[in-house]
Amino acid sequence: MMAGAGEDSRALFGAGVRAALEAWPALQIAVENGFGGVHSQEKAEWLGGAVVEYFFRNADLELDEVEDFLGELMTNEFDTVVEDGSLPQVSQQLQTMFHHFQRGDGAALKEMASHITQRKCKVRATAVTTARVTDEDDADSVEEMEVTAMNDGAATDGVCLQPESSGPDSQTIKEEDIVEDGWTIVRRKK
Repeated sequence: MMAGAGEDSRALFGAGVRAALEAWPALQIAVENGFGGVHSQEKAEWLGGAVVEYFFRNADLELDEVEDFLGELMTNEFDTVVEDGSLPQVSQQLQTMFHHFQRGDGAALKEMASHITQRKCKVRATAVTTARVTDEDDADSVEEMEVTAMNDGAATDGVCLQPESSGPDSQTIKEEDIVEDGWTIVRRKK
């Protein structure tokens, strides 16, 4: 009977890890935009198993070790550096779930996975091309990502970023903002 309970708890931990990773906007964007190549979705599924195995092989992980591991996986597999502040959050969720697993608290694992799934928000990234004026007065094209989070009207306790108003001048530099000597006037959003 005990072995069956351990397998159930292990499966619950795996499901919780998958829920946390599927709700992670940085990973969602990387997969949806093919940052990991043509097999981005398969890499994301593999990532869940790799994280589970990492926890099982290293029982006493510190939070920064989990962050470093996730950061390396995102860099190596999806050519993505996560700088949105979500890495510590996801790492903490995973570590908390593992502690529940170690204590055999299946109910807490189920509740946590369910809560994460309910708070999951959809994100959309669009490429924004901007021009940078250099000393030689030639423009270099720079591609940046603009991220919009949508929570389908569900209450999210502040986890999902609310989409900002996307007026015609929300992310563009107007021609009158570039003065003659190559400087750009930066204006605060209202």
